Amino acid sequence: MKRGITHLLLPIICLILPPILNSCGSSVDTRNKMVVSVRDQRMLLFRDGKPVRSYKVSTSKFGVGDIPNSNRTPLGRMRVAKKIGTGEPAGAVFKSRRPTGEVLKPNSPGRDPIVSRILWLTGTEGANRNAFKRFIYIHGTPEMYSLGSPASYGCIRMGTRDVVDLYNRVGTGADVYVIRGSLRQQDKPLFETAAR
Repeated sequence: MKRGITHLLLPIICLILPPILNSCGSSVDTRNKMVVSVRDQRMLLFRDGKPVRSYKVSTSKFGVGDIPNSNRTPLGRMRVAKKIGTGEPAGAVFKSRRPTGEVLKPNSPGRDPIVSRILWLTGTEGANRNAFKRFIYIHGTPEMYSLGSPASYGCIRMGTRDVVDLYNRVGTGADVYVIRGSLRQQDKPLFETAAR
């Protein structure tokens, strides 16, 4: 009887508590790690400790931090808790994490919705413990011209096609390190020193 109840409750628990990855049957991605530099406004993707891709990004125009309603980008080590958007076209618009059916071209005037893909982050440290509740994502933006400078409201924005590429390369549980300093100033592998 107990086994039957657990079997029925597990899918519900996984919907309510998406940051708890292992118990939900998802394999945790331990091979891929992302390092985001606030100074450089770039992300480096590592696979098995070796850099494989570099992406231009945009972090918050309000600076760094994890205070609720601050619109700042949290620092430190986070993880991909949930991936949203599989199969949607590049430029697909999302509202409340659901596709609206609208597709925007890059640099569409007067619009700045979340597009293409969403990687919802959860904090692993005291300095970013609010990330999941604050809806901190890595997501696509149609504002391609703003990439490379701080312009977001707390999330990490990427180009329409770049976020699809990243989404296809990483899985849930992959580490994301957001650092203040430059990617070029690191002596050791970035994901080992990123949170310092």
